[in-house]
Amino acid sequence: MLDFSVTFIITIINIAVLFLILRAVLFKPVTKFMAERALKVQRSIDQAEEDKAAAKKLLAQHDAQLKAAGTEAEKIIRAAREQAEAEAGRILAESRAETERISAAARARLESERLTAMAIFKAEAAAMVVNAAGRLIRRELAGAEQQRYAAEALEQIAAGAPRP
Repeated sequence: MLDFSVTFIITIINIAVLFLILRAVLFKPVTKFMAERALKVQRSIDQAEEDKAAAKKLLAQHDAQLKAAGTEAEKIIRAAREQAEAEAGRILAESRAETERISAAARARLESERLTAMAIFKAEAAAMVVNAAGRLIRRELAGAEQQRYAAEALEQIAAGAPRP
């Protein structure tokens, strides 16, 4: 029985020495390594949280800039549209004025041509009337008399009075 208790005590001493050696050689470095690793992981998590917050802040800034750019683009488009409408109105007004000027010139030219044509027609009609009257009375009128009768006929036609 003594053998048993000596062996038991030696085994307990061996286990205690082995525990102390393992603790000094293995447990303390592993515990230190695990603590450092946990600290590193915690730092990484903290850094990731900071990066996430910074990213959210940048996203908010970019969204604000995008909205501002959209608003600015709308203002520019609205101003361009108003300018285009004003330019179109100016061009239309100019074209209307040019059209009116051309129409007025054409009307004046037509009136002038009508008056000229009417004067030519009256002169030719007066000459024809004088010639016809000369044929009716079967005599030839002298050149000066013919001119005088033509002028009288023309004046009477212009006055609208019938010839006696």
